[in-house]
Amino acid sequence: MSAEPATKKAKTDNGNSDEPKADYDAETQKALEEIDACQNEIDSLNEKASEEILKVEQKYNKLRKPYFEQRNELIKKIPNFWVTAFVNHPQISAILDEEEEECLHYLTKVEVEEFDDIKSGYRIKLFFDDNPFFENDVLVKEFFLGSAEPASTSTEIKWKDGMDLAKKNQDQDAKAGKKRSAPGGPPRTFFSWFGDNSDASADDIAEVIKDDMWPNPLQYFLVPDVDVGENGLEGDEDGDSDDEVEDPEGEDFDDGDGEDDGENDENA
Repeated sequence: MSAEPATKKAKTDNGNSDEPKADYDAETQKALEEIDACQNEIDSLNEKASEEILKVEQKYNKLRKPYFEQRNELIKKIPNFWVTAFVNHPQISAILDEEEEECLHYLTKVEVEEFDDIKSGYRIKLFFDDNPFFENDVLVKEFFLGSAEPASTSTEIKWKDGMDLAKKNQDQDAKAGKKRSAPGGPPRTFFSWFGDNSDASADDIAEVIKDDMWPNPLQYFLVPDVDVGENGLEGDEDGDSDDEVEDPEGEDFDDGDGEDDGENDENA
């Protein structure tokens, strides 16, 4: 009969002298100490790598900045560039109402600025021409992520009389019984997102703008129109089934049963 395997005990060292420690033989104890020393070296290198990576990111943020500024100047030459890009983005368009889309026709420039140390946060700046919706010429949403409790702030939108789109959409959705967000949460629209600072650490729209839209908005401005069917897939214009495949000489054959159609005709 084989011997029962020895019970392994995890080594604990949490500063509590009352906590029992596992007993190891001298060879195992020596190996554990050497592993711990190796781990300390790895951790030290990881910290140095993080510091160097941060310096590289800061360096390239500075190098990219003039190109972002040049890109924004060129974008100004294209009417409705930003509203088109926003409408074409699947996640942003999902929270855009018709009036909000109309308002974004006055959006002339978007900027995303990371804080100097990068890790502590960033700001999103939306620049607007004079418009019938609000008095502001720039709206800023800032994220402070360096503390134990991430936070965000938003510019107070000075809505013109009767044009508060965030409140209007909430009232309309409440009357219609619509829910745009998680159960119990407020209706989700673009401007209600802008003013919502309840959970800065999980702001998916801000992350989309920062990490997807801002790095390359051109891809969303140029995105082709897609014919979306009932199942959310691109529709087949002529309605033909994929089961029939045309061979190189233009003759149709059925690839589903493995039998040649011409041979079946002769046997008919």
